[in-house]
Amino acid sequence: MSLSPKSPARLNTLFAKRTQKMKASEIRELLKLLDQPDIISFAGGIPDPAYFPRVAFEQAMLKATSEQAAGIALQYSTSEGYTPLRDWIVDYMGRHGVTCTRDNILITAGSQQALDYLGKLFLDPNDTALVAWPTYMGALGAFNAYEPRYDRFDPQANRPVEDIEADAEAAGGRVKFVYLSSDFANPTGVTLTEDQRLTVLKRAEALGCAVIEDAAYQELRYTGAEVKPMLALEIEEKGDIEDCRTIYLGSFSKTLAPGLRVGWAVAAKPVIQQMVLTKQAADLQTATINQIAVNEVARGVFDDHVATLREVYGARLNAMLAALERHMPEGVEWTRPEGGMFVWVTLPKGMGGAELLVKALEAKVAFVPGGAFYADGSHTNTLRLNFSMSPAAKIEEGIARLGDVIRAGI
Repeated sequence: MSLSPKSPARLNTLFAKRTQKMKASEIRELLKLLDQPDIISFAGGIPDPAYFPRVAFEQAMLKATSEQAAGIALQYSTSEGYTPLRDWIVDYMGRHGVTCTRDNILITAGSQQALDYLGKLFLDPNDTALVAWPTYMGALGAFNAYEPRYDRFDPQANRPVEDIEADAEAAGGRVKFVYLSSDFANPTGVTLTEDQRLTVLKRAEALGCAVIEDAAYQELRYTGAEVKPMLALEIEEKGDIEDCRTIYLGSFSKTLAPGLRVGWAVAAKPVIQQMVLTKQAADLQTATINQIAVNEVARGVFDDHVATLREVYGARLNAMLAALERHMPEGVEWTRPEGGMFVWVTLPKGMGGAELLVKALEAKVAFVPGGAFYADGSHTNTLRLNFSMSPAAKIEEGIARLGDVIRAGI
């Protein structure tokens, strides 16, 4: 029996319905267009590779692959993660007010993997995920496959909890979690105050739902005083992490190196245990050699390296804010973050970020249109600017070009 070449396999007809919810990352697609060296890009949300601790990682990798260590570094390991690294994270979290043990920690392939696991853990179709408006598009991408309904969550709003619950029930599900970046959020750069964090916890308590605290940018503070993580505030109130509903997600991607894909989750043991089962089904474990290298580098240079990043990126943020003041026409507004990697810009009504990008690329400057950060695709008169990848002179030139393009479109 021969297979007919006239009957090509159309496997896409067999895809599960959930795949219809999966969309390409607008940022990832945009980055494909930015290989030209003459484009000034404010699009990526990535660290400057010039400041990777390369020598420290080179030494760590050599140590990990030495004859004495290779048997561990190149071997299978536990799903929970490399024990010395989890112990380092215990100490790190303690410095930020989170008292926990290594059993409260799971090492993941970046915090993005943790978002996927938590979507799988909590969301049934039509369940409600409460998110900021706008929110990190990678979180929407992670949750979309589990077919949730999104609802806006604003700590400063007075919307009754009963209304949130009623809307969730009418949609055919329950409120499962609040997802928020508490420090220098992607995309807005906004930080929640302590009062706002306490409000989040209080409302989550009333809703009986989890809180996912995405802390990827926590260390990148350039001005102002540190605000305790929501998990730390909840532990202060309840006395024990095992009684807490907050799940904290950390990452080495913004501080040490994103390419190694090492992040972590901190939560009550039952949550971690279920995430471990999810990881065992997905990829068994995060790469052992990467965890060993991160552990070595974190123990050796983390604080000094973060101090350098704060100095460099802080200066770039100041350069961008100053350039916006000089070059943006009247009617354009922007956030003034105390840290992170992003400034959020609101254009005059009637001007679309996606349409503006087409003109901006002609002027050899790029950004990410804001509509992709809204679960409903609204507020298209917004855009996100990244400053971590560009020195001050390039920021000045790029913002000047962008200002000219916006002015021409008003």
